[in-house]
Amino acid sequence: MIAKIVKGSSFKGVVNYILDKEKDAKIIALDGLFAENRDTIAMSFEAQTKMNPAVTKPVGHISLAFHKEDEHRLTDRAMAGIALEYLKEMGIADTQLLIVRHFDKEHPHVHIAFNRIANNGRTISDRNERICSARICKELTRKYNLYFASGKEQVKRHRLKEPDKTKYELYSILKSEVARCGNWNILIANLKKQGVDMRFKYKGKSDEIQGVVFSKNGYSFSGSKIDRRLSFSKIDAALERNRHTERMEMPPSSYHEKMPTLQPESSGNDDLYSGSIGLFMPNASDSQSEEDYFEEQLKRRNKKKKQRKIRF
Repeated sequence: MIAKIVKGSSFKGVVNYILDKEKDAKIIALDGLFAENRDTIAMSFEAQTKMNPAVTKPVGHISLAFHKEDEHRLTDRAMAGIALEYLKEMGIADTQLLIVRHFDKEHPHVHIAFNRIANNGRTISDRNERICSARICKELTRKYNLYFASGKEQVKRHRLKEPDKTKYELYSILKSEVARCGNWNILIANLKKQGVDMRFKYKGKSDEIQGVVFSKNGYSFSGSKIDRRLSFSKIDAALERNRHTERMEMPPSSYHEKMPTLQPESSGNDDLYSGSIGLFMPNASDSQSEEDYFEEQLKRRNKKKKQRKIRF
């Protein structure tokens, strides 16, 4: 939710604009006005300004725009409620007002016309109105869980000229690729496929990387100039998080419960396979126990060792 505030001197002009049929306008709330038609509404506003003729710009005009993601939630009643709450928080109360919804854009929005001359003749203050408006918009966006678009997502890119057009193209590409790449090599390769070149900036003549530069359509921008989240250090941290996430999501290795069968190596003699005692044991005869057989094999092995020592 964002607001745009304008002040003027002609109620007839603002009423005609807000209620323009080509904008598919629909009145969703009003107060203190004779609303038979556009002329009577304007006359009602103008009559009240005579209570304080010293104010040269008695017309208040505010447009409240919402993200298209919230369109399904923003009924006329919901938008009117949010607009009235916004006005109350802005200190715009006890005065004439007209709230009209337009359907001529892809995003939901309303226009508010109000009289800066209150019902008692006082002037409604506009002190720090833009600062207050920005704060209130954020608070209401959070309160009603509305879509919170970043500043760059609000830009109408089809209206941009170079080099800003390329800058915002790079922002979109990098935002997508940095979120899914696991290292710099993959990122560079993916950017190359989309016509984006990348190079590192080094500190002096050292190997210490100081920054990163992206180029497209003949224009170059350092990452931090495209967006603060696209500096070298922040991209590097994001890639590391992606690697960590990938490792955490990898399925554990499968293990076989059954131990492999050990096979003896042929040594060309009757010695037992070195290191295999207890793991591999040939079958003993029926008349001899395994213990006796094992003892006999050890004796034979020791006897052969003694014979080798005598020969040498």
